[in-house]
Amino acid sequence: MWVYEKRLQFPVKITKTCPKTAQMIISQYGGPDGELSASMRYLAQRYSMPVKEVGGLLTDIGTEELAHMEIICAMVYQLTKHLTIEQAKEAGFDAYYIDHTTALWPQAAAGLPFTAVEFQSKGDAIADLTEDLAAEQKARTVYDNLLRMITEPEVREPLKFLRTREIVHFQRFGEALEKTKDKLDSNNFYYFNPEFDKEMKDKDKFTM
Repeated sequence: MWVYEKRLQFPVKITKTCPKTAQMIISQYGGPDGELSASMRYLAQRYSMPVKEVGGLLTDIGTEELAHMEIICAMVYQLTKHLTIEQAKEAGFDAYYIDHTTALWPQAAAGLPFTAVEFQSKGDAIADLTEDLAAEQKARTVYDNLLRMITEPEVREPLKFLRTREIVHFQRFGEALEKTKDKLDSNNFYYFNPEFDKEMKDKDKFTM
């Protein structure tokens, strides 16, 4: 007999309905710096990464970002679980309610829908890892902004956990960038794509 017990990476137990808070937090689901775009970014970039260890890191962090997306979705769900029509109207959550009721749908806090143009997979190790560093810093900034706006402890605790993980990921990507640079031709990796154009040892042969 199979026993299935679902657990989040960090527990979410929100008891108070607050669609206004849900409207802010949902940005880390489908916003430009959210967990969905992070997971898709890293899990796509891993295939063309020239250093296998770094490709493995992208797989691990990309998978963890999916778990973070699940935390955000659980928070939004719990914040709107017992939503009334009056609460939706008062909080400005009525437009979202019309389209999705209280189901989960990826969008930014401003209401813009999720789109893949918010992240890149370039096939250039330096370009991709530099974007990853920026992505983690931008996500941390969003969590900073959320924590400045939100005072409820049962909402803040998961957000603080997620913010900490962004810092850890930034550190790991910094290490990955240095590790990747160590394996590439130092005369070339800032000049052109070090993975696709690695046969171009003489920069004078590279046509701009």
